[in-house]
Amino acid sequence: MKEKVLDTIKIILEASNDKKAYNFKLIDISKISSITDYFLICSVNNTKQAEAVADNIVEKMADNEIKINHKEGYRSGKWILLDYNDIVVHIFVRDEREKYNLENIWLDGKDIDVEDFGIENWS
Repeated sequence: MKEKVLDTIKIILEASNDKKAYNFKLIDISKISSITDYFLICSVNNTKQAEAVADNIVEKMADNEIKINHKEGYRSGKWILLDYNDIVVHIFVRDEREKYNLENIWLDGKDIDVEDFGIENWS
């Protein structure tokens, strides 16, 4: 992984963790997809928490002069997507995550342990 991407992933993970997101899944899909290099998937308990996690990520990334390419899902808050080009963040309310099961769709991707970034991963 490129150092800049590693730094960006760490910022996103820490911002998510600050707002109590959990059950992180970081998948390297660079070899199997042209849409992005990494998916970061996390769970939250409700739509307000999803918004708080997303807002904190956007704020921390902006503080580090990293611009967002696209965001969506704020209206329902059940699945918020933040696109940072190399990294796409998926913030799911727990039931929605189970329903869409992105991890299963991207099984050919390479799992990366978020604990390597200093984040305790609990589900």
